[in-house]
Amino acid sequence: MTPQSEAELAEIVAGADVPLRIIGGGTRPIGASAASEVLSTAGISGITLYEPGALTLVAKAGTPVEEIEAALAEEGQMLAFEPMDHRRLLGTSGTPTIGGVVAGNVSGPRRVSSVGACRDSLLGVRFVDGAGRILKNGGRVMKNVTGYDLNKLLCGSWGTLGVLSEVALKVLPRPAATATLTLKDVASDRAVPAMAAALGTPYEVNGAFFGPYGPEGGTLRIRVEGALSSVKYRAEELAKCLAPYGEAEIETDAEANRALWIDIRDMAYLADKPVVLRSSIKPGDAPGFVDGLPSSHPALHYFDWGGGLIWTAAEAAPDDGARGLVSSMQAAMTETGGHSTVLKAPDGLRQGVSTFQPPVSAVAAIEAGLRARFDPQGLFNPGLMGQAA
Repeated sequence: MTPQSEAELAEIVAGADVPLRIIGGGTRPIGASAASEVLSTAGISGITLYEPGALTLVAKAGTPVEEIEAALAEEGQMLAFEPMDHRRLLGTSGTPTIGGVVAGNVSGPRRVSSVGACRDSLLGVRFVDGAGRILKNGGRVMKNVTGYDLNKLLCGSWGTLGVLSEVALKVLPRPAATATLTLKDVASDRAVPAMAAALGTPYEVNGAFFGPYGPEGGTLRIRVEGALSSVKYRAEELAKCLAPYGEAEIETDAEANRALWIDIRDMAYLADKPVVLRSSIKPGDAPGFVDGLPSSHPALHYFDWGGGLIWTAAEAAPDDGARGLVSSMQAAMTETGGHSTVLKAPDGLRQGVSTFQPPVSAVAAIEAGLRARFDPQGLFNPGLMGQAA
């Protein structure tokens, strides 16, 4: 089912008597679901408001991300949280939509900076709840904070609480220049301290990536953006600050930087791996977490967000070893307060593991209460995030 309007979407949900699998453009077939019908928002498309001077854009949920980015580029603006395009990593087709980005809180390398995640740029939403009611929250300016903040609740809920029909976003000017500092052969045990050192400077670092993590060491990438003269100065000063960790090569070519950070954003480094996990953790805990994983489950690891995001790929075939890696990572994350999500895996492996890390009992109770309030019939993506199917 692909409704062409918000009203049609509400009508479909109000009349639904079977579980629904909510999707956007179909680029992320993540997780198992007991849904018997697919409901796509791809037909509810179009930019409804764009005010460059107010740094505000409103678009229907099914609007392709590339359409939005093209409109912003004409005005020298951008989605600052640089959402990942999952197609390279997952080997899928389809078209990424802005509703799918918001539903997954999809956020790229700039998450480590003051820009924050997708939810930090979200001004307002319109959505349909499990009773078929059209609801809205927030507005089109940052000052509009009246009432409950359903924006942040819906952002990252993966379509389990409501079906997004429209989103309002804050946009930012596109930087005039970019510089990337590259330090090669950095010892893995010095990676997080090096990224912390860069992020702790006044030079406005908005990208900090390292990998692969392991006994051979890896490559450190640090990004700064802004006006040309400012970027040149900040990059040179950062190189001095990072001298204890190695000699930095500074890349200022715009196209080379763009290609590099798209590769990092989309994790092109793991595109040929059969099993990929994405884990959020306190940056300082990342090395200890990786070092503590069982050696019987070999894996490849990369750090983004200064160590706050760990990308992990099973190097072995998707068998019991990969299943053991997923289970051990999610169990260890529960102890550290982090969270591991299975982003890529063959169907056979998905049947035996949780796509989203099972929450602790207190959080599970809150989640169940929210679902009972917004989707009392259990229509939306049942089973996707651990709820009863």
